[in-house]
Amino acid sequence: MSLDRALKEQIIRDTSSENSSRLLLKKAFKDNINWENNTYPAEMKDELRKAIAFGKLPKFDRFRDNFNGMGITVHDTWATHITIKSLNIDNDRYRAVVHYQVQDHFGLDSDDILKTKFNQFHFFRIWFVLQRYNQFGFKPFMTNMEATVEITGGRYEI
Repeated sequence: MSLDRALKEQIIRDTSSENSSRLLLKKAFKDNINWENNTYPAEMKDELRKAIAFGKLPKFDRFRDNFNGMGITVHDTWATHITIKSLNIDNDRYRAVVHYQVQDHFGLDSDDILKTKFNQFHFFRIWFVLQRYNQFGFKPFMTNMEATVEITGGRYEI
């Protein structure tokens, strides 16, 4: 539950207009809703995919995550599934419910160990080897997190 809460907070607090998947979805909704019919056109669904593809998916790689425990517990994420559960449009306003499912493995992969942040410490290099040494058989375990956020806005919002 704590990881779910941390994920939701990370998504909501990301105010980077060029990276936040939440804010990019918000812009896609506003720009593509057919306000006369109060619908989101099916032919514009790729704009939602683009909003997610060009944004930064939720990760725990901020400076504060080095101190709050999330940098070591999760850090980067392995898989993210974003689902729009509902979209209601009425009176020049919309409300979308978006569900994030995020999965990570508690361990170091090749990309992690090549980063200076991890490579410079013996602890992480040893962890990387122990994780892969076939005589021990240690395997990383999966961390699953999920959060549901509400995105609201209006036709005339700036």
